[in-house]
Amino acid sequence: MTDLAPDFVGAPSSTTDGARDASSAGASTARPGGRFDRWTQKRWFLPLAEGVVSVAVALGFMLLCTQISVNPVTRIGQVSGLAKIQQYAALVGIPVLAVLLFLAYRGTLRYYQVAQRLVCAALAGLATGIVAGGIAVALHGTPWGLGGQEGDPGNLMGMANDMMRGKGLPGVYPPLFPALLAVWAKVFHNGVLGVGHALQDLQLILSALVGPMAYLAWRMLLRPFWAMAIAVPASIVFLDPIRPYSHGAMLVLLPLLAACFREIRRADELSARSAVLRGLGFGAAFGVMFLWYSGWYLWAAPGSFILALMLFPWRRGRVAIKRAVLFLGTILVTAIVIGAPLVYQLVRLGASTKDRYAYLNTYIDPAYVLGWASDRAGGLTYHNFPASGELAGQTGFGVLLLLGVGIGVGLGLRNIVVRTAGFVLVGAWLLRFWFASNMEQNQAVQLYPRTTWIIFYCLIILAVLGMMLTYERGFGWIRGTLKEVAPARAARISPRALSQLAAGLICAIALFATMGASWSANRYMPSTNPGVEDMGLDALRAHLQQLDNGQCPEFSPNKGKQPCKPINRKLSEYVFVPDQNHLWCANVTGEDHDVVCGRPPKN
Repeated sequence: MTDLAPDFVGAPSSTTDGARDASSAGASTARPGGRFDRWTQKRWFLPLAEGVVSVAVALGFMLLCTQISVNPVTRIGQVSGLAKIQQYAALVGIPVLAVLLFLAYRGTLRYYQVAQRLVCAALAGLATGIVAGGIAVALHGTPWGLGGQEGDPGNLMGMANDMMRGKGLPGVYPPLFPALLAVWAKVFHNGVLGVGHALQDLQLILSALVGPMAYLAWRMLLRPFWAMAIAVPASIVFLDPIRPYSHGAMLVLLPLLAACFREIRRADELSARSAVLRGLGFGAAFGVMFLWYSGWYLWAAPGSFILALMLFPWRRGRVAIKRAVLFLGTILVTAIVIGAPLVYQLVRLGASTKDRYAYLNTYIDPAYVLGWASDRAGGLTYHNFPASGELAGQTGFGVLLLLGVGIGVGLGLRNIVVRTAGFVLVGAWLLRFWFASNMEQNQAVQLYPRTTWIIFYCLIILAVLGMMLTYERGFGWIRGTLKEVAPARAARISPRALSQLAAGLICAIALFATMGASWSANRYMPSTNPGVEDMGLDALRAHLQQLDNGQCPEFSPNKGKQPCKPINRKLSEYVFVPDQNHLWCANVTGEDHDVVCGRPPKN
């Protein structure tokens, strides 16, 4: 497989000249000399620098946006806040991109490559930093997080409260985030009384960190440009600031699986000690993520299991088999030990846990996986969502995305990342239609609409890899052909020219990141559409929740008019009610309920 992630700048790569991607264009072959070269040659220095830069930009930008003072409940205030965020993004991004372009045209190729790594990391942090900054603007004037004390945020606060009261969690919900919320509330917000304020902190911090998490996970497998090309759009599209931990887990799971499969494929190269140590690392990561948010494991499991069987070194000799068994066994034991509390609950209660909650995504065509509408559907119904495209209902974006997927599969079927994304996609696809096809008979949704996210994510991965492989094969073919017929022209395709191309594409992705992140943040601005439950409802609820002194928040629309919602200081985990054995259908009015759900609504 093409070496997509050299250990350090200027490291030798197994790729041929024609297989070097845009992110590595301009790799210097000069011998190291001086302090700069000594530091950048250290294996740990640049990866650490990428992580520090990405996280610092994400959190720093979010904190900067907390200083924006507007009235977020009025639309004019929201627009002013979004504009100020874009102004900050420009002041941060333009100088950084200018330096990158300068180095691409005038600097040394070695300096350019280092700058490119850091700029890609910074853009991944900036993308979700802007979204988190937008949420900070939406919640300006209230200490409550998105949702106030209602809905899923209220349930999370109840779980944390129960933990602080010494109770265990009922059901099969992953316990790690509620535990973090409980610790954060106890340390920074006076325990149970401040758990709602702690939730706002974690919503902002974790939303900002989604981009760096995705980028750093993909850096295990891909060079900076391509890691950013996946991480930036995926983080913006899938980030859910109300529960940022859930989608962050999905974004990290796919590259982690691919990295694990890479180790299985080269098991014969590992020593016994290395197999155990690597297994411990992967097992710990899988176990912690399982406790963080376990839902994605279900959808990824079928494809991952089949791919693991295919990659297992059955025919490479006894040593390879022993190393692979040792590696996989260590992973399983470590992950099960760490995830034991949740594994126990799933074994005990999993079969009896039924998801009866139906909403807009369960009413639409189940073959549609390129978009999502939450149960805050606003004016959307299954009659007008999704919008019909030009070609058999498919949009131009959808057709281009699938074209990229086809190229990725066609050119890269031996690539471990292509295989991982492809097998996970197929497994999730089959599970989606299994649960959807039995929904009416079983009167259970079983969360199948959530496969939309992981399937869409796999499509994005495959499309980006299709572009990467097209670049590698295309430039390799062009170079090889020109060297035979026109050597002078072949020399024009120099590392300098490729670095300039990469710098320009990075600028384009940066512009997309700022525009896309602003779109994402805008959806969560407090709702200014009375009577319509759109995605801004959760921010509005935060402004309708009383402060500790019994007053309304500073910009509450109820201020001076009527009391805000009282604080429930006895908030606890939701109480399980007897199963009704039928779907609970949301997003439909009373007169349409019988048509959609097959029965009239029950009071």
